[in-house]
Amino acid sequence: MADSKEKLFSEFPPVTTQQWMDRITADLKGADFEKKLVWKTNEGFQVQPFYRAEDLEGIQLTDSLPGEFPFVRGTKTDNNWLVSQNIEVSDPKKANEKALEILNKGINSLCFILHGDMISAANLDILLKGICLDCIEINFRSCSSEAAKIATLLADYVKANNLDASKIIGSVNFDPFKRMLIKGFDVEVSKISEDLKAAFEAAASLPKFRVFGANPYLFNNAGAYCAQELGFGLAYGNEFLTLASEAGLSVKEVAKKVKFNFGIGSNYFMEIAKFRAARLLWAQIVNAYLAEGDCKGAAKMRIHASTSEFNQSVYDAYVNLLRSQTEAMSASIAGVDSLTVTPFDAAFQKSDDFSERIARNQQLLLKEESHLDQIVDASAGSYYIENLTTALAEEAWKIFLAVDEKGGFLAALREGFVQAEVNTSNKKRLNDVSSRREILLGTNQYPNFNEMALDKVSAKSNACCCCSTEKGSLATLNCERGSSAFDAMRLATEKSGKRPKAFMLTIGSLSMRLARAQFSGNFFGCAGYELFDNLGFETAVEGVKAARAAGADLIVLCSSDDEYAEFAPATKAAIGTGKEILVVAGAPATMDELKAQGITNFINVRSNVLQTLQDFNKQLGIL
Repeated sequence: MADSKEKLFSEFPPVTTQQWMDRITADLKGADFEKKLVWKTNEGFQVQPFYRAEDLEGIQLTDSLPGEFPFVRGTKTDNNWLVSQNIEVSDPKKANEKALEILNKGINSLCFILHGDMISAANLDILLKGICLDCIEINFRSCSSEAAKIATLLADYVKANNLDASKIIGSVNFDPFKRMLIKGFDVEVSKISEDLKAAFEAAASLPKFRVFGANPYLFNNAGAYCAQELGFGLAYGNEFLTLASEAGLSVKEVAKKVKFNFGIGSNYFMEIAKFRAARLLWAQIVNAYLAEGDCKGAAKMRIHASTSEFNQSVYDAYVNLLRSQTEAMSASIAGVDSLTVTPFDAAFQKSDDFSERIARNQQLLLKEESHLDQIVDASAGSYYIENLTTALAEEAWKIFLAVDEKGGFLAALREGFVQAEVNTSNKKRLNDVSSRREILLGTNQYPNFNEMALDKVSAKSNACCCCSTEKGSLATLNCERGSSAFDAMRLATEKSGKRPKAFMLTIGSLSMRLARAQFSGNFFGCAGYELFDNLGFETAVEGVKAARAAGADLIVLCSSDDEYAEFAPATKAAIGTGKEILVVAGAPATMDELKAQGITNFINVRSNVLQTLQDFNKQLGIL
């Protein structure tokens, strides 16, 4: 059998890169290769349509092994990531009961979200009762000023219960910069240094417990591109090392106490490359602080990843499951240490037992049925991903150096540089979603136009910290989701109590009227309009009569460009002084002539879907 296989494959002669290019050039029939096939990424570099073994030449890291410096292939020799879930604590006893329940359902990493009034030794005893701390990862999130207190209480708990401190794995998220990014409040360097030192010393007896949280997931949720999240995230983590050095602490020891919390976007292969590049670059940064002969273990990056909130939608919310599933795959293939899948309903309500269960099972499927935990860095050696990793690392490093030139992460935050860069990307992505250059299924393309969501949307707190809901003087991140404006528009329609009716007046060329009726239905469905499709009418008068019988607010003329010169004026005449709004589906060459006749509404592939629909809502009295 082996011989027959060898003979079979030997029948295929090797193909050179030039032969591939000759074939592609012929198939393009004169079209520009660069414009047609080369992907110009938002990260700032180009991606070729195909890669070959020769494209790995010059990439020196392809021979590195998992668990070996510079850790591009992972910081450990297995891929058994931790399945994490957040629990917001309002009642310690109920939170404990929930923790014990989900630990029996596949979770092995807990993250308790604590407000200031919940932090006490008594509450911690209740919270951790019955939980085997040396079997799971235990994490806490609270205000940055509470980090040292939580670490102290945990260390005392471990000692009082005779637990092995060397087996306690977890983190408390000391992050003085999050408040600046989200709320705009500046913090004195002396205060940061004081709290940083206190947090470090509080966790001194817990060698595997991390206290410093670098949180580039904030940039991800604000719409940043991969290179930005990575570049700014590295600067985020490096600021802890800088401040530690200035405070007289051992940078080597502080590096072991830093935990990175990344987001995961839907750019599947780019996200895999992002985590590989993150480990590589962080190892280089930490190594620069180490003395000759120091153990490289301090340069291992601890990565927690959470699926993105930027691309979650209120309408057609089950589509969020598809997005978060591919995101979870990217992170698990890339070898993150722990992972949280954001429940699909997080954009519009406090997640319930069902959505949390599904979120857990999304990860468990990847482990138990897809066995992604059985292979370390499955993407290693891929011509495409190895090149993507290198290119992304180069772009992220440029961003890191730009921050360094500003005086470091803290100085760049005070100047507003980081916020401005991320907000520019947020604005571009929102514009791309509005015009369908970036697709969010169920939101700006193929919506469930009969869905109603007003009843399921509940008040949802956006407070990121228990300290204050006020805003400071610094620039802040714009955390508007990609679908926010579309969601708001549809909710406004529901609240108005008037659901506009869009009637497809199909006439003329059979193929064109069907295609344009489909396009128009998809277009107006994004605003939740009630749609009336039709097989076709013989005359414009007949179509307008049927539209009025249906109570239409908009009459959408669907035909071919050549026929609009005849049908558009005829339809306008048939409407006469009626209240219906005439819309032409397409961009005919006679558009200017039709506009001169008072026919001013056109929709086509170049239309800004959101802005156009908002304009129609205003015309219909929906604000």
